[in-house]
Amino acid sequence: MVQVVLIGIGAGAATALLFASVASGSLFAVLLFYLAPLPILIAALGWSHWAALIAAVVASGGLAAVFGPFLFLAFLIGIGLPAWWLGYLALLARPTGQPPPNDMEWYPVGHLVVWCAIVGAFVVIAAIVGMGLGDEGFRGALRRGLERMIRMRAPAQPAPDLNRLLDFLVLALPAAAAVLTTITNVINLWLAARVVEISGGMNRPRPDLAAMQFPSYAPLLTAAAVAGSFLPGVIGTAAGVLGAALLMAYAILGFAVLHHITRGMRGRLFLLGGAYIAILVLGWTLLLMMLLGIADTFLDIRGRVARRRGPPRPGT
Repeated sequence: MVQVVLIGIGAGAATALLFASVASGSLFAVLLFYLAPLPILIAALGWSHWAALIAAVVASGGLAAVFGPFLFLAFLIGIGLPAWWLGYLALLARPTGQPPPNDMEWYPVGHLVVWCAIVGAFVVIAAIVGMGLGDEGFRGALRRGLERMIRMRAPAQPAPDLNRLLDFLVLALPAAAAVLTTITNVINLWLAARVVEISGGMNRPRPDLAAMQFPSYAPLLTAAAVAGSFLPGVIGTAAGVLGAALLMAYAILGFAVLHHITRGMRGRLFLLGGAYIAILVLGWTLLLMMLLGIADTFLDIRGRVARRRGPPRPGT
């Protein structure tokens, strides 16, 4: 127990330093800021979720002591507890009654990806609520903050152009923030698993990421969120945030499908590399990955491809 406490304190200190580095304003500091949940996740996967919970509280307390008490709840809700929850879920397992190494059934990877999206949406919605429960409350606060930033960088911006830009950003930023938070959660969870695995402390075996499956409630939740995004006010905005995060999760599932169906193909690395480069360069091609993930949910594309190929040949 003493080791768990010490690990939690050390991980919390590392998390606080990563978070506080953004105050320097450098581009590299922004990258470190997005990696702030990583030490908490490493503590969870390498030791226990109690170490992660201690790390979340220590980081929140340290930041509050330096920057003010408002950061305690803000960090705990926005980064600390979400990272702890994802680490807790990642180590959930139940006995199967079979001999090793199949004696434990671990929490499915696809479920973890969906939770990364739900947690990401929750963080953004919590920030929106913090700006004001009324529609004009958070939109007004967001608009004023964006206007100050733009005025600082482009003071001569014409008023009509500025108003159109602000209207677009106020509508698009909540959903974009949910997408970014979802990606950050998935990457940090993967990085933490790799770090702990390399160090030899990972109890959970490496899963087949290309074979991930989403839970049965994911399509219904996504459809409800997308439909709810057309509602007015904060409810519509919150639903849109959740819908954007879940659609990003389906894009990640689309990449899993692409990895799965290209196994054994000639030029596989070229195809996968081209897909990732297209996402980075064009952006809109992410929509194709999202549609591929949704299509696999209903059409079982990976299963169809596997049945067409037949059983693997001996020695392959």
